Amino acid sequence: MCGIAGYIHFEKNRPASLDVIRRMTDVISHRGPDGEGFHIGHNLALGHRRLAIIDLSSGQQPMFSDDKKIALVFNGEIYNYIELREELIKLGHTFHTTSDTEVIIHAYRTWGADCQKRFNGMWAFSLWDEDKKQLFLSRDRVGEKPLYYSVQDNTFIFGSEIKALLAYGAEAAARSDIAELYLTLGFVPAPYTFYKNIFQLEPGKYLIVKDGEVAEKSYWTLPDITEEDLIKDKTYVENEFAVLFNDAVRIRMRSDVAFGAFLSGGLDSSCVVGTMAKHTQKPVQTFTVGFSNRQFDESHLARQVAERFGTDHHVGTVNSGDFDEALKKILLHFDEPFGDDSAIPTGFISRYASQFVKMVLTGDGGDEVLSGYTTYQGEKFAAQYRMLPRPVREMLPRFIKLTAYPLRGNLRYKMNRIAGVLQSSNLDFKKRLQSKLASLPQDSLRKIIGDANGMISFDAFYDDVMKDCRFRDSFYKLMFFQHKVTLPGDMLTKVDRMSMASSIETRVPFLDYRIIELMYRVHKNIKTRKYVNKLILRNAVANQLLPQDLLNAPKRGFNVPLREWFKQENLNGRIREILLNGNGIGNRDEIAKIIDSNKKGALDAGSFIWMLLLLKQWMNHSHKN
Repeated sequence: MCGIAGYIHFEKNRPASLDVIRRMTDVISHRGPDGEGFHIGHNLALGHRRLAIIDLSSGQQPMFSDDKKIALVFNGEIYNYIELREELIKLGHTFHTTSDTEVIIHAYRTWGADCQKRFNGMWAFSLWDEDKKQLFLSRDRVGEKPLYYSVQDNTFIFGSEIKALLAYGAEAAARSDIAELYLTLGFVPAPYTFYKNIFQLEPGKYLIVKDGEVAEKSYWTLPDITEEDLIKDKTYVENEFAVLFNDAVRIRMRSDVAFGAFLSGGLDSSCVVGTMAKHTQKPVQTFTVGFSNRQFDESHLARQVAERFGTDHHVGTVNSGDFDEALKKILLHFDEPFGDDSAIPTGFISRYASQFVKMVLTGDGGDEVLSGYTTYQGEKFAAQYRMLPRPVREMLPRFIKLTAYPLRGNLRYKMNRIAGVLQSSNLDFKKRLQSKLASLPQDSLRKIIGDANGMISFDAFYDDVMKDCRFRDSFYKLMFFQHKVTLPGDMLTKVDRMSMASSIETRVPFLDYRIIELMYRVHKNIKTRKYVNKLILRNAVANQLLPQDLLNAPKRGFNVPLREWFKQENLNGRIREILLNGNGIGNRDEIAKIIDSNKKGALDAGSFIWMLLLLKQWMNHSHKN
């Protein structure tokens, strides 16, 4: 796990500078505190910061082929590098290290760009081919590792984080047309960023930079199927999943440094830890974050799992006093507004775990791959609810909202949530998805941002993303959207930035591409029964490993009690000062109403306020139009 950066001038007689590439890697030194390396061609510069996990003594980068015609900088891990290395040796290749980085060079020499299809791992790399005079950049299938790029000053520039491009001197002008999409999703999806001329390479794609041209190509995508192609053989799916999951955990435990696991107390991370325990003689080191607000705390469930598998367990606690530090850290490491508040505990647990280990396995991705979010249950419910007569469907949510109006606190939040579910069930899938993604109703959002002319709307973005989806059933449409958008743009971005901020590597067994390709083709009735989710994981893994209390525990997200924090006088005053003073980011009167409603317990607006805070701070203190 590392950080990479580089550039190539399109003018071949324009020399690259060591000082510039060093400046680019210095700003991402947190991604690789164990070393640095550079390659300067005439008009080309490649830079690398290393976090040493495998082959500690000889895995330095940039790495070169024997004839020096190939130069590579690489961020990530190729988990099947041992198997590929053996295959390449049989084909006549000679290796000088035991690193996965060298495997990439030999694989490229053998299979060209098709080498990407043979890798099982997470990566972003840049490879210079001297014979072809081309730069080859690749991002892994699902987007675990980031790669940003820009063409400015007749130069192609790239890096693991936006700050590396800014350190080169890339234009930092903000784009205002992305605000509505950000305030709906809570993040900026690829290929966009909040900068006018900086882009994200989308997962499963690669770039060829040659002769002053940049060509984007795809090497992997989700299976091109319809409902008629789905697998309905329960026994086959569960057996196949059990084998693949066990192997995915096993190969992700390959490491030359101390490692452990994030243990949330949920089904996914608990299955990861239980499977890890089968592959090691030493106690697994596990790390849990708790909250002083017990309503949001799952640490007791994590402790049960830790006791069952005899792990060396560590628990830390997050409270509202961490707010200012979290705000600064997220602005620093994301380089743009990122509104998923679970970045706060992810950052905390990463910093905490880094005191003990350099690498962890996590349960991230399980909800996307296994269709485990409550939104999938919501899609099944919506199909049933729409069978009721229209007058009944329209009356029920209004009645529940009226009933909730005089209430305050948790009961009102629950009643409003029920009303929201019923109301969204009456909508078509696109609008229902938007209502679930957004922290605020669309009409309220419109009042805040005002005229949306010229902005990228959710409608337009959705239509573009879904043009290749052949599913008709909304359950599978949701699955497609999450794999394409929210998994890479939200969850994986969060985990990468917050773990790398503390120089710790995260590995995600559920996102082994073999598991993704299997589960994407499975019929929904095999994945869920009635309203019980993750049946495949439960039957194939969990029932044999986990205590009954955990199997029956209600699903909770990795959420922060922001709505409660923002009711506190000190924080309430702080957010009013930030959002309502100085240059505004929207209608101040409407924003003030939302802050007040949250403080009174009439509205759960903590997440939306957090998104606004990040946007305002970034716009005011980092960049100007």
